[in-house]
Amino acid sequence: MSDQPRRPRTLNDARSEAEAAFKRATAKVAEAPPKQNTVPGVKEQVTLRIDQDVLEFFQEGGPGWQDRINEALRKAAGK
Repeated sequence: MSDQPRRPRTLNDARSEAEAAFKRATAKVAEAPPKQNTVPGVKEQVTLRIDQDVLEFFQEGGPGWQDRINEALRKAAGK
């Protein structure tokens, strides 16, 4: 029975093989980047979109409005 001719490769066979190879190559779980140690008290600059009325509320108190927003966010985060 080993004298049986090999059947010709079809497009579906090639596609199945390619999909299987792709799955093997992409099925690996990506490692999360290592968490960097942060220094307490160091602030990071970010861009944040806030409704105009909320921004005006914090700016009404004058200078230090960014610190007041930070404190409100810290309180909301339970910290």
